Amino acid sequence: MSQKFKKIKRPPPIVFIALPLIAWGAFTFIPDIFKTTNRGTSASGNSRLSLGDKILVQSQTTTGKKAGVKAFAEGNYKEAVKNFQASLQENRNDPETVIYLNNAKVNNDNPLKIAVSVPIGTNPNVAQEMLRGVAQAQEEVNAAGGINGAGLQVLIANDDNSPDVAKEVATELVNDQKILAVVGHNASNASLAAAPTYQEKKLVMVTPTSFANNLSGFGSYIFRTVPAIQSMAAPLAEYMVNKAGKTNVAICYDSQAPDNVSFKDEFVSSFSALGGKVVPTVCDFSTPTFNSSTSVADALSKGAQALMVAPFIDRIDRAIDLARVNKSQLALYGSTTLYTFQTVKEGQKDVDGLILSVPWHPDSNPNNPFSKNASQRWGGVVNWRTATSFDATKAIISGLQRSNTRFGLQQALRNPNFVTSGAGEDVKFLPTGDRWNKPILVKVQRQGNDYRFVALP
Repeated sequence: MSQKFKKIKRPPPIVFIALPLIAWGAFTFIPDIFKTTNRGTSASGNSRLSLGDKILVQSQTTTGKKAGVKAFAEGNYKEAVKNFQASLQENRNDPETVIYLNNAKVNNDNPLKIAVSVPIGTNPNVAQEMLRGVAQAQEEVNAAGGINGAGLQVLIANDDNSPDVAKEVATELVNDQKILAVVGHNASNASLAAAPTYQEKKLVMVTPTSFANNLSGFGSYIFRTVPAIQSMAAPLAEYMVNKAGKTNVAICYDSQAPDNVSFKDEFVSSFSALGGKVVPTVCDFSTPTFNSSTSVADALSKGAQALMVAPFIDRIDRAIDLARVNKSQLALYGSTTLYTFQTVKEGQKDVDGLILSVPWHPDSNPNNPFSKNASQRWGGVVNWRTATSFDATKAIISGLQRSNTRFGLQQALRNPNFVTSGAGEDVKFLPTGDRWNKPILVKVQRQGNDYRFVALP
């Protein structure tokens, strides 16, 4: 019998060593975005994406939420609903759980699916501000019977405000043909990195928070529910010159944040046109050598009366340190980015009097039900990122009511007659994809033991 078969030659021992090493190396050099911790039922095994099968916001973890994602991953949606509801009884202010609960409730009813991309890893507070707006819009439409009878599901993505990660996330989302639109991204550098993918693959992107001028007119599938940055910067310049009488200003900004570069440029244009003078200082939050004390001293020595501060969202701590060193010597003004809980919590008396231009404030439209509903849902006052994220989701929902295809949605949003109700002003888009909206000036003031943003009359 042995004569009928040729003897098989054994491979050299080095092969048995090399093959496992090659396999290990292949996995090791796959970008982290593609490594999976729980495949569940998300769009892919991507550990940055979740429809309800994994916890992305680790700071908002409860026993019920852990049991809920486990049940969701196993396809036991009834059990997932029960556990997510239990988690919300313990922690009502968790938008990730609200979204997962809504997803589980409609999972078996051929739902329509969208995605939201937020910076959970690098800025979880801002990420949750955005998620609250999306969750509130999702909950409202599903409670009202869905979109022409279909429930709405929301896939959450974590992009860390990183351009590279945002591009990878965008590729994942466009390849999931069930996803009909994306709410996001947060920072303009992330949105600018992802936008070409959405435009090329014809998937609607509606960013609720990216102001960079480069996004205006970027493409027919790119929208935003914040106004053009020029309309945000001009009122701040007008207030400084015409009402506050501040005609000499020093500027501290982040050269690596496109939205704040745009804000700085538009502010300088408006301020100069009004007769204001920008004193020549070098103050860039992005540089490793940035020094608050040196920046304030330089501005004072050159006759500045005020500081206009425009930091990157993930470097707000540097702007707060600048305010702390300033000790109210220079009047403080800032870009929309500074409207965060972190600013008032950490800044306290050092940011007292800071004036910003923002797209929305709870007092801007007291007759609109959004603010009251948000306070009841989340147990407190929400900010403009929650409102504009709500508006972005509402716009997508309204468009999907007209057509539940990617192309049909884009056509609906591009229609000059498109309009839907929002958290304040109605949502309607200019031909550039920007939103038509009027900004509001707010000021940090002490109220009791806390500091809050208050709308200026």
